[in-house]
Amino acid sequence: MIGGAGLVTNNGSRALALAGNFYFREDCYNATAVYVRGNLNYNLYGIGTAAGNADLKLPLQQTGQLFFGEFLRRVGWRFFLGPRFISGSSTIIIRRVGDTIPPPPDVGLQTNLRSLGVHLQRDTRPNRFYPRTGMLLSFTADFFAKDLGSKYSFQSYRFSFSKFASLGKKQVLAFNLGVCGAGGEPPFYGNCIYGTNNQLRGYTAGQYLDRYMVSTQLEYRLELPKRFGVVGFGGIGEVVPGGDQLFDSRNFLPGGGGGVRFLLSKKYHVNLRADAAVGKNGHSWTMGVGEAF
Repeated sequence: MIGGAGLVTNNGSRALALAGNFYFREDCYNATAVYVRGNLNYNLYGIGTAAGNADLKLPLQQTGQLFFGEFLRRVGWRFFLGPRFISGSSTIIIRRVGDTIPPPPDVGLQTNLRSLGVHLQRDTRPNRFYPRTGMLLSFTADFFAKDLGSKYSFQSYRFSFSKFASLGKKQVLAFNLGVCGAGGEPPFYGNCIYGTNNQLRGYTAGQYLDRYMVSTQLEYRLELPKRFGVVGFGGIGEVVPGGDQLFDSRNFLPGGGGGVRFLLSKKYHVNLRADAAVGKNGHSWTMGVGEAF
């Protein structure tokens, strides 16, 4: 697969992405490459649940580029294993004075990040675009180091597990669990960020971020006539700084909502999705091609 995507938002964000995903020798090898360039306008709320709840923010603009590549080989039992590489550079500026949130380090300076990592994956889904059965397990570990040309030395670990069950010819129940951890001294955007990668819809990406994060969600999918479909979803999660502070039910971040689907490709069952969700203290409305997970 080779594709491209553009991003235009009403707050001034602009981005362009090019990507390729290639399979060789009857799914024995899998190679992926992604290049992204643009600027993102977003708000920094601070680190931790308390900072997110306070809803004080500093508007920032981050401009830069990112290259990602990985090469996986099938090692048995439908497991794939291989190396990955990340290289990026960005510059952060303050768009306007915020609500007393202190500015992050390196404002106005170009920051380079570069890492080597490893990816372990097991995929038993019959259809990657709209799975009715099977599971997807993924674990990644990325090691950013100054010896590689990175300004910061830190580690990023991510685990994701998705399971799919058919409830009939037109119904699917999907479950997702996500776990994230960061070690060393990462920049604020190197922490675990709640609400990105569709971990839990209903939250502004970046309002809740910290060293560790867990999220879980359940989604019911129903196919309707005339290429349409509907979904309902809900979940819960949390971010914590680690150390002696563990996950606490008093700081859980719940979210839920629903959406509609329109079938773009009958052959591969690729959907255009539109979802509306409500979180602890806000809401989100998103569109995309393919399912959230």
